[in-house]
Amino acid sequence: MARLPGVEPPERVVCHVDVDCFYAACERLREPDLGGEPVVVGMGYESGEEHGAVATASYEAREYGVESAMPISEALERLPRRETVDDSADSAADTGIYRPVDMAFYEEVSKDVRGVLGEAAETVRYVSIDEAYLDLGDLPWDDAEGFGRRLKRDVVEAAGVVASVGIAPNMTTAKLASDADKPDGLVVVEPDEVEGFLAPMDVADLHGVGPVTARELREMGFETAGDLAAADTATLVEAFGERGRDLHAQARGVDGREVEPRGRPKSLSSESSFVEATDDAATKAEKVRALAGEVAERATARGALYKTIGIKVVKPPYEVNTRARSLSGPVDDPELVERVALELLEEFHAQRVRKLGVRVSNLSFDDREQASLDSWEGSELAVPDDASGGRGWTRTQNRRPRGQVDLSEFE
Repeated sequence: MARLPGVEPPERVVCHVDVDCFYAACERLREPDLGGEPVVVGMGYESGEEHGAVATASYEAREYGVESAMPISEALERLPRRETVDDSADSAADTGIYRPVDMAFYEEVSKDVRGVLGEAAETVRYVSIDEAYLDLGDLPWDDAEGFGRRLKRDVVEAAGVVASVGIAPNMTTAKLASDADKPDGLVVVEPDEVEGFLAPMDVADLHGVGPVTARELREMGFETAGDLAAADTATLVEAFGERGRDLHAQARGVDGREVEPRGRPKSLSSESSFVEATDDAATKAEKVRALAGEVAERATARGALYKTIGIKVVKPPYEVNTRARSLSGPVDDPELVERVALELLEEFHAQRVRKLGVRVSNLSFDDREQASLDSWEGSELAVPDDASGGRGWTRTQNRRPRGQVDLSEFE
């Protein structure tokens, strides 16, 4: 969807989190003696049997050539099964520990990881049981490494497993960054570093490039992501179809996707910075109108009703303030979004602002019964959510209407 006039493309700071060898890490949680041992977790595998496939191989097991999706029978040829964990050193040499998948246990550990991620960022897209993207909003790049270190520490403390973290301006580059220094890695790629980070990367390390595609790319003379970035798009499309276009974009660090939860989102927002901080009330109001229009348009396009309308105000150097108002029932009312956002902005009438945002939340996709909002009176401002470091949108504000709408309860 085209952005409305006055709304600039959002600045993105995206974090990709990937727990290292998750299934094997979970088995080590249950059996600490497995630490440092070659561990193979098999899907469809039973203890003492040879059927099934490798779901996860620890890094120690990978040194023997054991890989995910490999038949257990082949894995056993490369890394024979050890009978017991406490075998003598001589009998344990060049053998591994095999365990069947225990998904119920892994899901419990995953819940602990997700609890940390949900606290760290408002918007999280869980890709799998052990992998997720976080939208870090307005996090300054100078703070990105510190954020990553704290996140990794919190995951270990809460769940007992180690995660690799990549932080970059978009989802694709963030995932490549988390892969770049495994295990226990942390790689931050700032916007002006994307090209230099990607250029020397082997084509085999790009997403969606398996052995066959890697071989075909090399035969065409493409060894690195930099080679692909410099290629003509038509050449890649001719050879690989639309996948060639995706590879070209990936190699250049181009990815316009937003981090959105799978399924229906819980909130929709839009933010935009000024070239220079301004205290001009008309300029700020114009920006908020444009942002409110875009957010309301996106909500309508998705068939979403909303119960909370809020704004974000970032003052120099980087003081984040949020205000929100909660309604008694879900609505789809673009004019109301603009009106409430402008009223919330009044608190910052004479203050210098570097960035503004508008958000609708507490979304509903099933209830089309809207509250009647014919008129409003009175106002009570909500305080910022200090617990979130100023980055959250969690506090709400009520306004008491005339007539039948009761706004006495906060969300």
